[in-house]
Amino acid sequence: MTSSRKRSRSARRKPGLRRLIVIGAAIGAFALVLAAWWTLAPARLDPAAAQQAVEQSGKLLDADNATAARAQALAAVRADPGNAQAHLMLARTMLALDDGVGADAELQRAIEAGYKPGQIMHLRAHAFLLQGDQEKALAAAAKAAPQNRAYALRIRARALAALGKGPEAFAAVDEAVRIAPRDADLWADAGRLKLNAGDVLGAIRASEQAVRLDGGNLDALVLRGEMVRSQFGLVAALPWFEAALARDPNDYGALIEYAATLGDAGRALDSLAATRRALAVRPGSAQALYLQAVIAARAGNADLARDLIARAGSGISALPAAMLLGGALDIEGADYEQAMEKLKPLVANQPMNLAARKLLAIALLRTDSARNAIDLLRPVIARGDADSYSLILAARGLERIGDPAAAAQLLDRAAWPSQGQAGAFSTDDSAGVLAADADQRPDDPAALIPLIRGLIGQGDKAGALARAQGLVARHPGAPAAHLLVGDALMLMNRFGDAAGAYRSAADLRFDESTMLRLIEALDRADRRADAANVLALFLSQNPVNVAALRLSGGWQLAAGDYDAAIDTLELLRARIGDGDAALNANLAVAYSGADAFDTAAEFGEAAYALAPANPVTADAYGWALYRNGDVQAAVELLQKAVVLAPHHAGLRWHLAQIYADLGRAAEARRQAKAALADPRFTDRAAATKLAEQS
Repeated sequence: MTSSRKRSRSARRKPGLRRLIVIGAAIGAFALVLAAWWTLAPARLDPAAAQQAVEQSGKLLDADNATAARAQALAAVRADPGNAQAHLMLARTMLALDDGVGADAELQRAIEAGYKPGQIMHLRAHAFLLQGDQEKALAAAAKAAPQNRAYALRIRARALAALGKGPEAFAAVDEAVRIAPRDADLWADAGRLKLNAGDVLGAIRASEQAVRLDGGNLDALVLRGEMVRSQFGLVAALPWFEAALARDPNDYGALIEYAATLGDAGRALDSLAATRRALAVRPGSAQALYLQAVIAARAGNADLARDLIARAGSGISALPAAMLLGGALDIEGADYEQAMEKLKPLVANQPMNLAARKLLAIALLRTDSARNAIDLLRPVIARGDADSYSLILAARGLERIGDPAAAAQLLDRAAWPSQGQAGAFSTDDSAGVLAADADQRPDDPAALIPLIRGLIGQGDKAGALARAQGLVARHPGAPAAHLLVGDALMLMNRFGDAAGAYRSAADLRFDESTMLRLIEALDRADRRADAANVLALFLSQNPVNVAALRLSGGWQLAAGDYDAAIDTLELLRARIGDGDAALNANLAVAYSGADAFDTAAEFGEAAYALAPANPVTADAYGWALYRNGDVQAAVELLQKAVVLAPHHAGLRWHLAQIYADLGRAAEARRQAKAALADPRFTDRAAATKLAEQS
């Protein structure tokens, strides 16, 4: 009985307890809501503070600090959610920061708070454009108020350009310039439009005008930095990006350009810091992650680079540079199929991208597609100045398909101490196909450039020159047009005229390709001093450029400036690593010349181990051993070098000196005379003295 009563009382208590728990939970939830409201909501409406924040936001936006301006505008909205000006100001700051979704929402709130839609239709057009809806942007721009027509035309021009309607876009921006000729934003947009259309000269002039009108305009400063980087070099561009970041330290576009420029200039740590700032502004930024992947790859950390590329995702998958890096990383990771997926479209879109061709050839060779690899490399190895690696790749392909004789010829070329003269890189299409395409698009440089290269490749020098000169006449601001004129003139042995054409290209875009062309033309026109000045200028702006460092180190060796050569070549080694036979051979020669014989022998041994069939490496190793006192080993290596390259005067002269030191006078005289038979041989006095000894 007692137990039954206890159960009864317990049963009666449970519903009451449950009600208490439910009521308690409800009270707790209500308390949390109250706490959140008190935390997030303004303590009270403060219209005066809101208006002050709006004014402060406007001043900051006028000073091109959109990030700080947005913070003030957001404070204004919180202080007075019904303030239409606050919502409008917040929308304007979001547009400046490329936040189309947020700006669109704030513009709607501004309308709800009192603005008429027509008053801000130009801003809505901008928001639609940032969201990727060009058609809605065009429709909204057409409804803009007359006083906002210049702004609306800017948006119209951007939208038309995004839709591929270039002539209409230029018409819109020209009309806008007539309405507001002193609008720096408009000139920056015009410059960007010209740059994307290939009119580099027009973009340079527009960027100059933009900063002339407003020296603090962020878009103008960033565009000017890009144009200075193209026209003069990396180092010269840095102050422009720094000036932009002084205005707004969190401007994403300026941070990305700054990071990319720092990285290419060899300032990896500073570049990494800039990418981290960009990621703080835009978490998950594909561009910032890609730049970090480049830094990791340059530092030899392939696993980290692959991880960063994967984290960047599809946002960069279509960028040529990202495709090239991704393909290289895939090959290093033995994922050849994935490498081919990246590299095949890249080669199709950029047929003259030699790095992409070589990487794709490697992937094809490693998947037993030797014939395809040979076809891919054929335009490269057809050039007189084909690099040894391309020749070796093609030779391996020929060996696999059972053509050892042709493979041997390419291996002989790869082992030759010096490259031949540069030739034209021809396209894969016939001149007839290219001409038909060009005739359909007579004013499109993208159609004419392949045709001109096709004519050069087929030996029609006069036809190529005429077409190229016509292209320059119609598009004087396109660097590629001037390069084509120079290429045609080089094939006609008009080296001085070619240098003039290349210099015109360099005035617009002083990149590696233009630099190398200009230096070659000047050198072959017997203007070595001018060529050296061009190289020095390029290196001052691009201090870790591999091609420039290699060329500079070679020239310093030839001039006997061994200490300078060591500095240059060691910088190059830090950039590309220890696996380059030619670089190791040059370091052996440089250290020999500087009387650092042990170090010279080490580099010579490394070079010879990488390329034992190359006469240059045999000579470098042998000469280093000779200078280090191992004469017997040296003579064997120099004899091998001369057998491999019997017409190379420098090798003959080294062997002559070693024979003389060994007391083999007759053989020394014979080698000295062989060296003197080459009119290009420069150490003639010493060789003549040795050759005439009895």
